[in-house]
Amino acid sequence: MSSKSLEEKLEKWRKLEEEAREIRRKEANWDFVERQPPRLKAALKYYIEFGDIRTAAKIAGLAIDEFRMLLISANIPTVV
Repeated sequence: MSSKSLEEKLEKWRKLEEEAREIRRKEANWDFVERQPPRLKAALKYYIEFGDIRTAAKIAGLAIDEFRMLLISANIPTVV
């Protein structure tokens, strides 16, 4: 694989990640997020920025399925 092809793929990936982040930021119920206890608020904000549900659930101290329910409550979409 040429370095140009790799650079193009990396740039495409970066753009997709940024689009997903913007969707999560835009759709999130920020009033709900800000009212959460510090640990849950930090986890929600981490998820919004990075989209990493496993790490966000660990930050929250929740199982992934419990964290998904929190995302639903916060109106934060899981963008793939």
